[in-house]
Amino acid sequence: MGKLSGRIAVVTGAAGGIGSVVARLYAKEGAAVALLDRNEAGAKAVGAKIARTGAKALAVAVDVGDENSVKTAFDRVRSSLGDPHILVNNAAIDTTSILEKMSAAIWDDTIRVNLRSVFLCTREVIPAMRRRKWGRIINTASQLGHKGAVEMTHYSAAKAGVIGFTRALAQEVATAGITVNAICPGPVDTPLLRSLSAKWLTRKKSELPIRRFADVSEVAPAFLFLASEESSYFIGSTLNMNGGDYMI
Repeated sequence: MGKLSGRIAVVTGAAGGIGSVVARLYAKEGAAVALLDRNEAGAKAVGAKIARTGAKALAVAVDVGDENSVKTAFDRVRSSLGDPHILVNNAAIDTTSILEKMSAAIWDDTIRVNLRSVFLCTREVIPAMRRRKWGRIINTASQLGHKGAVEMTHYSAAKAGVIGFTRALAQEVATAGITVNAICPGPVDTPLLRSLSAKWLTRKKSELPIRRFADVSEVAPAFLFLASEESSYFIGSTLNMNGGDYMI
């Protein structure tokens, strides 16, 4: 029996990076996992790996910033797997730009994918969690939501919003048996991080006391902990594994 046996989990941004590793870890611990991503082929590939282990996985294409797309995706999850017990809001995009050269389109898209999606996806799971009197909502934020970063006002603002959302919602739903927490990783070696400029990455690595980026395996266990029964007294918390980039 795994720590998540009998649970149904939804992970957004599950086609690669942190999301794919978390989805596989949840499946290993007994959960049925829905992998939501705009990259449907990537989500299906991860789902196929999970299925080969004997666990249940469902890949669903979704635009997490679009209300109708999110509703359709969660309707499919509910009809195929059932009402989710666990939601991991992990989908994100990342770019760099100094503010005076940043287009409104880049700003809006970052807020849409990194913050609006958290609202849209979370709204889909709260009613059933209230009825069940049990739920786990885990939001991937960032140390930059605390610290900020040069060329990342848009990303930092979105992730600060995720942290604020987490703390506010945690107060709304705690008495219903639902925990809401955030994970604030530092730089993790994923395709998303590697999409940034070499100059930015070099500067960022030099700022870290540990002088290296994290491997996903160093971050994923925190997602398992917050999804498990063991995290029942974590309410509105942020877990900060960031290599010392921001000590809080």
